[in-house]
Amino acid sequence: MASRLEVRKTYKLYIGGAFPRSESGRTYEVTDLKGRFLANAALASRKDARDAVVAARKAQPGWAGATAYNRGQVLYRVAEVMEGRRAQFVDEVSRAEGHPSRRAESVVEAAIDRWVWYAGWADKIAQTLGGTNPVAGPYFNFSIPEPTGVVAVVAPQESSLLGLVSVLAPVIVSGNTAVVLASELRPLAAISLSEVLATSDLPGGVINLLTGHVAEVTPWLAAHMDVNAIDLAGVDDRALRTQLEIAAADNVKRVRRPDTDDWTADPGLARIRSFLETKTVWHPIGV
Repeated sequence: MASRLEVRKTYKLYIGGAFPRSESGRTYEVTDLKGRFLANAALASRKDARDAVVAARKAQPGWAGATAYNRGQVLYRVAEVMEGRRAQFVDEVSRAEGHPSRRAESVVEAAIDRWVWYAGWADKIAQTLGGTNPVAGPYFNFSIPEPTGVVAVVAPQESSLLGLVSVLAPVIVSGNTAVVLASELRPLAAISLSEVLATSDLPGGVINLLTGHVAEVTPWLAAHMDVNAIDLAGVDDRALRTQLEIAAADNVKRVRRPDTDDWTADPGLARIRSFLETKTVWHPIGV
């Protein structure tokens, strides 16, 4: 019997709920830690980044306008679909990060559990981070947390799945939409996550996932005037990070700098809070 040819995969981007090729037509090879070929990934360009921002902006009002309970259901559904593809994620994490199978299984389980954890916070954010303020007069004064808008996320480079979920879930749970640049050398788990998102209940455009070079794509996201905030979790180069912060200052973007390498730690509410704006509302007390 003749030997079977290996089917080598060439993956696409995930923008607006669809899977387009990079407009540049470029790809790059993804290898494991020993240099063995795994797949080809799309090499995102400036145009791809701009298209992703347009898709995120289009989806943002509808996502922010959904009930908190509904957003929680959607995040939980992502966890359910990931659970059904657990073996695939374990294999990809093991090959990309060099973990033995048991360690890779624990990483994937933690990533699934993190979706569930943030899903549970969806309808509790307003009570925890908002409040009713005492005032001198016949008024109610409420502080209400609201989403910032479109958030660019540079995913962690080493933790290709758990780190990615840890920075992405807190962005969208409150009603923001996201443009994500996956780990440059380890993008396969992120690509599989985009396939999960496409088959879950998440509306197209809420999460848009790019693959490619950090130094090439991030300057366009940092300088984009329709991006409201940026998380630099995966920018390890200090010189590049400084460049991005300067670019972000042009439209007063909120910037979150890298702050942890331990993605297994209790995430708390800090990342949710980072991408919220507090709106204060006065209302007269009725008779």
